[in-house]
Amino acid sequence: MKRIFRSAVGLVAAIGLFGGIHSTADAGVESMDPIKITLHDWTGQYLSSNIMAQVLQKAGYNTELVQADYMAQFAGLEAGDLHVSPEIWETTAKDIMAASIATGKTVDLGSTGMSAKEEWWYPLYMKERCPGLPDWKAMNACAEAFSIPETAPKGRYVGGPSTWGGYDDERVEALGLNFEVIHAGTDAAMFAELESAYQRKAPVLLWVYSPHWAPAKFEGEWVEFPEYTDECYADASWGINPNMKYDCGKPFGEIKKIGWQGGEAKWPGAYKIIRAMHMTDAEMNSMVAAVDLDGKSVDDVVADWMKKNEARWSAWIK
Repeated sequence: MKRIFRSAVGLVAAIGLFGGIHSTADAGVESMDPIKITLHDWTGQYLSSNIMAQVLQKAGYNTELVQADYMAQFAGLEAGDLHVSPEIWETTAKDIMAASIATGKTVDLGSTGMSAKEEWWYPLYMKERCPGLPDWKAMNACAEAFSIPETAPKGRYVGGPSTWGGYDDERVEALGLNFEVIHAGTDAAMFAELESAYQRKAPVLLWVYSPHWAPAKFEGEWVEFPEYTDECYADASWGINPNMKYDCGKPFGEIKKIGWQGGEAKWPGAYKIIRAMHMTDAEMNSMVAAVDLDGKSVDDVVADWMKKNEARWSAWIK
């Protein structure tokens, strides 16, 4: 839902945050071993991880922020090398999350309070060049309108970094779309492409997700694919293409918190706090915009959130 920090500004601001161990107290905690919280590569997740670390520190726990690959992190969580992942998006990781929990080695720590949407998105000016949108069936007739010299006559879809999952390459094949998937190297590069194209009214179709500032800043729409069902991802005979899976859109859903199962016994108080933590889409959008658009550091935005929400997080750690 994402793998080199979603903002070049945010990355510079966050250097030095991960890998360190922090503590504010040692009374009343079950273990002073550091709780290892994953960091991925998008601004919102950096904010979630740092806020979680700060709240746990206020309760007296040690925390360590550890850079981890979004999909590969599950092996670390199952082994107990990583302890908590603050953001697992059901849009891209629903199946791998369910498989991990089924091992009994990880545990669902509940919703973050935020709802996830990730799908193919285009600026509204592209609808003039492809009037059948947002229906996905209109796309092949105007694929060339979305092309660039390197992909013509095929349209270009700018996908997220390949480590994000999402099955976009499989979706193109299963639905017979005359498009080439070009994976952005980083989140920052993907949204820089959107910024540039939007200013020039150039053709662009890309992966956009929410919570994020982009859907609020730019006028546009998500492509409407056949509605996701679990069977679409699991059973090739389901759906439009009887021979292939992923002939549907991405699932919508919650953004979850996942933890190492052994942490329940080692830090029961911390896990209780983590379960209590909730964020709204609106406040995350605001914080991401403060970092990505206003140039504020992750440290400063987190500190501001902690100050303004003291009554809230104090209730979580009681």
